Formats: sequence, structure tokens, C-alpha cells
Amino acid sequence: MGTDDDSVVLLAEFRRWLGRERGLSAVSVRCYSKQAKYFVAAIGGPGAVGGLDAGKVTGFMVDHSKDRNGWSAKAMVTSLRAFLRFAHATGRTVIPLAGAVPAVASWRLSVLPRGLRAAEVEMLLAGCDRGTAAGLRDYAVLSLLARLGLRGAEAAGLQLGDIDWRAGEIAVMGKGSRAERLPLPVLAGEALAAWLTEGRPACEPRAVFVTVRRPYRQLTPEAVRAVMGRACDRAGLERRGAHRLRHALATEMLRAGASLPEVGQVLRHRSLLSTSLYAKVDQDALHPLARPWPGGAA
Repeated sequence: MGTDDDSVVLLAEFRRWLGRERGLSAVSVRCYSKQAKYFVAAIGGPGAVGGLDAGKVTGFMVDHSKDRNGWSAKAMVTSLRAFLRFAHATGRTVIPLAGAVPAVASWRLSVLPRGLRAAEVEMLLAGCDRGTAAGLRDYAVLSLLARLGLRGAEAAGLQLGDIDWRAGEIAVMGKGSRAERLPLPVLAGEALAAWLTEGRPACEPRAVFVTVRRPYRQLTPEAVRAVMGRACDRAGLERRGAHRLRHALATEMLRAGASLPEVGQVLRHRSLLSTSLYAKVDQDALHPLARPWPGGAA
């Protein structure tokens, strides 16, 4: 069955494997590890991994995904497939079992991207008290998310050496550990400069965004989400995730006349299919394509 210590060792090795073989971000590694921990406990512990077969894997998904929402079920599928690949690669299972994990039914492009209106974005930014160090930091974080479309983990991971002030660029470590150089918009650059010169404490961490009280630490992706949550509270808005600012940027670009490939380039999508979701956001442009309901009003 295995002990708690065995589980700790197994999951630690799985996390190292994810970082080494898959190049996943720290946030993704934590998510995969959380789901794997749940799976290992459900099957009876680390000792039960060697006795897995396709039927047991499929049965687990049938029993444990029915009460999850779509996103949670998909997270379990992705994480479990990764764990089973790891188990086979490290000799814990004799045969590859990742293919036994059933997919979750979904329809691509079935929903609109959930962005924010331009006025709401401005409310989030305006709510930051730039008379304080924390306000300067939060304003700079939100500016990078809203003006440049950074992901929360990418903003949290920025280092001082990633900023090239002469060229007006920043280097971002994106998905799959891909380093990409991006132009720094004026407004985001001004917000970043104000934080670095007037708010950021002189401290050992080389991260751009750090805590404003001792002991000084680099902000985590969770802390960036908390920055977004507090901004929503101040603006009197329902709490939304930091990713909404990325969606809002894409939506405003399209409405301003940008093409889908241009939006995809700014968001650094690997495939145009990822960007195609935004083709539906301009409902005014899509209206001429809608045909009237037969026998009824348009």
C-alpha cells in the first residue's frame, strides 16, 4: 500500500520529472502534482501503482470525474496522463497506460472568451493607491497583464535582468520554458519604472515583483492572482482571474481592427487555433452572418 513518506518521495520525483522532461511552469507542476496526489491516494497508495491496468485507470476516471465541472475534469485527465507517462518511464508500470485515460467531452470554441470591458480594466488600474509601495507594485503588475497580455506566472517570474530599457523590451519566460522578447508599451513601461524607482525595496531577490515587507520574497503566481482579486474588490467588481485581462486585451485589439494572426502574435499562441476563439468576440461584425430564423423575426 505504501506510507505517507512513500507518497512524498513519489510525488517529489514526479515534480522533478515534469520540470526536467516537460519543461512545465511551477504553477502547472503544482497543479499536476495535486491531481496525482489525489489519484495515488484513491488507488491505495504508491504501492498500488505497479498493479494498475487499463480497466482500473478508466474506472477511476468514471468514478471520480462525474462530480467535477468541465475544467476540473480536464485538469484531472491531463495530470493523470502525465503521471502515467512518468510511471511507465520510471519503470513503475510495465505497459504505458496514459492512453487508457478517457477524454472529457467538450466542444472547442463553444463559448465566448470571458474578458473584461475596457472601462472595467481602467477601474481596476485606477483603484491602485500609487502613493504607497504596494499600490505602485500592484499597478505595475496589472499594467503588464492588461497592456502586454502577460500571464500571471510570467509576471511573477520576471527578473530585473529581463528588462532592456534601451531597447524598450522585456524577456518573458512563457509556456514550455520558451524565452521571448516583447516590446514594452509606454504605459506599462512607465508603471514598471515607477515601481522600480519609487516603490521596490532594495533587497536580495532579483525578481521584479517582490513583497513590500520583510522578509522580502518574490511574488508567486498565487500572489499575482491575489493582486487581481484585491483590485476587483476595490473596483466593486465580482472577483475575476488575472487571465481575464489577457482576454480583454485580445478583444480590444480585434475591435480596433487587428487581425487574428496579430492577436496571436501578441498573446504568443503556438497555434492559430488557440487564437480563433476570439473570432467570435466582435458580435457586430458577426451579425451580418446570422441568418433569420425560418418563419420568424430576424
